[in-house]
Amino acid sequence: KKPSPHNFRMKLALLLFASLNLFRVASDKLELNPLVYKAEYAVRGFLLDRAMEIEADLRNAESAKKWPFQKIVRCNIGNPAALGQTPPEFAREVLSLVVNQNLLNSIENDDNLKYLFASEIIERARYYSNGMTGGIGAYTDSKGLRIVRDEIVQFIQNRDGYPSDPESIFLTDGASGAAKLIIQLIMRGPGDALLAPAPSYPLYSALAALSNGTIASYYLDEAKQWDAPVKEIERAYNDAIANGQTPRALVVINPGNPTGASLSRSALEDIVRFCQRNHVVLLADEVYQENVYTGAPPFISFKQIVRDLRADDVTLASFHSISKGFTGECGLRGGYMELANLDPEAMTQLLKLASLTLCANVIGQLAVGLMVHPPASNQIAAKYTKDRDEKLASLERRALKIAKALDALPGISCDKAQGAMYLFPNIDIPPLAVAAARKRNLQPDAFYALNLLEATGLVVVPGSGFGQLNGTWHFRTTFLPPEDDIDVVISTIGDFHHAFLTRYAESTHTHEL
Repeated sequence: KKPSPHNFRMKLALLLFASLNLFRVASDKLELNPLVYKAEYAVRGFLLDRAMEIEADLRNAESAKKWPFQKIVRCNIGNPAALGQTPPEFAREVLSLVVNQNLLNSIENDDNLKYLFASEIIERARYYSNGMTGGIGAYTDSKGLRIVRDEIVQFIQNRDGYPSDPESIFLTDGASGAAKLIIQLIMRGPGDALLAPAPSYPLYSALAALSNGTIASYYLDEAKQWDAPVKEIERAYNDAIANGQTPRALVVINPGNPTGASLSRSALEDIVRFCQRNHVVLLADEVYQENVYTGAPPFISFKQIVRDLRADDVTLASFHSISKGFTGECGLRGGYMELANLDPEAMTQLLKLASLTLCANVIGQLAVGLMVHPPASNQIAAKYTKDRDEKLASLERRALKIAKALDALPGISCDKAQGAMYLFPNIDIPPLAVAAARKRNLQPDAFYALNLLEATGLVVVPGSGFGQLNGTWHFRTTFLPPEDDIDVVISTIGDFHHAFLTRYAESTHTHEL
């Protein structure tokens, strides 16, 4: 039967309408900033996504049966509270009174209630309350509360033996907020390079990407406990120039993340002299300064080294945070940045950038003050010091125990941590496992970490997410699980590792590729 012209025209019209509608739907897709795609953050990457999927299974009695474990243990991130570390009692009690002004007023005006809190806690809460306009619900100056910046000044002066200036200090939402501010200030575009260690905390490569700059990696020396040799930094600097880039700043993480290395005074001095010779800004990530363990080089701030060397032509930005140390208050998001030798115009523009977000959260600001200005009265100070020392000693015991166990496993070598909260073992991955990883479009250490997660519930971060020498594989793990759980964690990793090596051994013919 011959189709009628009317039906033909109707079908053609419908086809054209559908095509136009498909085009409209496609064109409605939001076009994103391409720099966002370039920024990667392995600490919370696909492995954590997979861990969250498994957690959803574990909440359901039926779907939980397919997993050989009962919970996810997140060793992927330095988040002490999530793994059971308790916060400093003094800080929390002060904050509770600052938040609850009615309670503070009642305690001050009723002698029958004063027994609830020690006098120093009440006095500090009132000191902070009087130093704020409008309380914790009001914006502060963009640099942060002056009373807290004064406390930071005193802390820095006591630590380094040199003056500090509250006008050179910015309170931020964690140290990452400080790093974002200064990198946004100094990176000008694709012609600029940020010198950063490899391996390195991936925040810095992500911020460089978002600033439309590039990372110029200098490789830490694994054979020398992850030292930062200036010759290697100079190699990265010269390579960047040869590639037509301008190195703008040098990132140094001390103690190291993910390596746990603590740098010696001579290494710090060499780095400052390098910055002086080459006119690059020094970005000092010092958030783990409380976490330095027995036998390691003691922590010395870059601020002290710059002043000791009279390097007044070196621009320095130093970061500190309440998230690490023994405080471990990651969720309160408190940190600060101190600037040294920054010219007035740059300081003005930095303040403008900080003003765009108005101010850091106020509870986090106060928590910084409580970190740098601990209690002084005998009874509370003694309790505070005992709590701090016990937590840091426990961290060190856990670090040594896990490092020793990992180092004893076949195909794994692991230096003991000198500082920070992490171990970064080197792993030999069998060729058949490498082939299996490639088939799934994964880096071999990511494949290892994924298998570890799905077999044990332990979440670690593959070394490929931090940068590493070609042909080497690592993973980063915290040593934050409670001390009573460490033996179970060690046994679990050991059993998995032996099973993994057996599964992908050359003599095994029944593996899944």
